[in-house]
Amino acid sequence: MKKQLREWAILIGVMGVLFYTGLYTELAGFLQRIILTTGVMQAEMVEESAQETASYNFRLVDQQGAAIDFRQFEGKTVFLNFWATWCPPCIAEMPDIQDLYDKMQGENVAFVLISQDDTFAKAQNFVDRKGYTFPIYQMASSLPVVYHSRSIPTTFVISPLGKIIAKRTGMAKYDTEEFRRLLVKGKVDPPS
Repeated sequence: MKKQLREWAILIGVMGVLFYTGLYTELAGFLQRIILTTGVMQAEMVEESAQETASYNFRLVDQQGAAIDFRQFEGKTVFLNFWATWCPPCIAEMPDIQDLYDKMQGENVAFVLISQDDTFAKAQNFVDRKGYTFPIYQMASSLPVVYHSRSIPTTFVISPLGKIIAKRTGMAKYDTEEFRRLLVKGKVDPPS
């Protein structure tokens, strides 16, 4: 009985340290990243007949504190991702998003990653510490209903024509040949 109590005390102590230090989120994100490498979780492409019209009617703040009107992204393919530093699935998909961002340089694709953290400084520190170079933003106005979701991460792909052509609630592997083709073409290919 004493051995079991000691084992439980050690387990609870380790979990407490991980939770208290914030390492729990990092560890959980790492374990979920392993799942992402299988490619099982990918964004769902939206059939043309079911595509919703995107809204550009909101404002953001960038990492330098400048106000950004989302309308500046009209006419581009937009990779729109909602995330937070306290969200293990968000952390899990970040390295893959960075790889995708690097490969899309020079294309007509805008990456807009919107932090849901209480303070933007926390998100900025996280991105700097990890060495990510994709741009992050914070909301400066209310979010249009078309982007409402009950969970994060949530990702939308908006075509240059202003249609939502892909959506994913939950983590996903984005750096795939098919997804890169979607971003470059700005449309869903018909099934073969």
